[in-house]
Amino acid sequence: MVQTPTQSITQKAFEQLCLEHPTRMFERTAQGELVEVSPVGGEGSSQEADLITDVMIWNRQTKLGKVFSSQGAFRLPFGSIRAADVAWVRQERWEALTPEQQIGFPPVCPDFVIELRSQSIASGVIKPQSLPELRTKMAEYLASGLRLGWLINPQDQQVEIYRAGQAVQVVSMPTLLSGEAVLPGFELQV
Repeated sequence: MVQTPTQSITQKAFEQLCLEHPTRMFERTAQGELVEVSPVGGEGSSQEADLITDVMIWNRQTKLGKVFSSQGAFRLPFGSIRAADVAWVRQERWEALTPEQQIGFPPVCPDFVIELRSQSIASGVIKPQSLPELRTKMAEYLASGLRLGWLINPQDQQVEIYRAGQAVQVVSMPTLLSGEAVLPGFELQV
């Protein structure tokens, strides 16, 4: 997905825009910038589906939480509305939300996210997502309560591991990632 900031927008106007354009994908930064997210190409979409499947299989076995795709956005505490390629929220945190909160943009930061630096097509040009924009997004998640996050960067053959209260760890691919205490028993070979 290529993200291009376009303008500043209020929360209410953002929600209205999403209602008026249900086939388009938007995010809102903590500074109120509107970000239109371009669709990814076939390879990125397939990789994203594999990641969701791996987390979903683990979650169905453990029944510890809820898994979300890139189509599900979360309202973070600092005003941004963000969607990860894969997101996971502990079951008790999800159940603490009202039914109305669960239906809309849930006002909760995921416990775990995966961002995949995909290739997308924007204005007829195939290019990878902006690494600085993805890192900014990961920092927003961390500031909002994220416990564990992986930024998978196939172009540079690296994974950036984000943990609450710790410096970002960069590991080379291929590697085996651990869900640690956040996703107990979950491992992902990338």
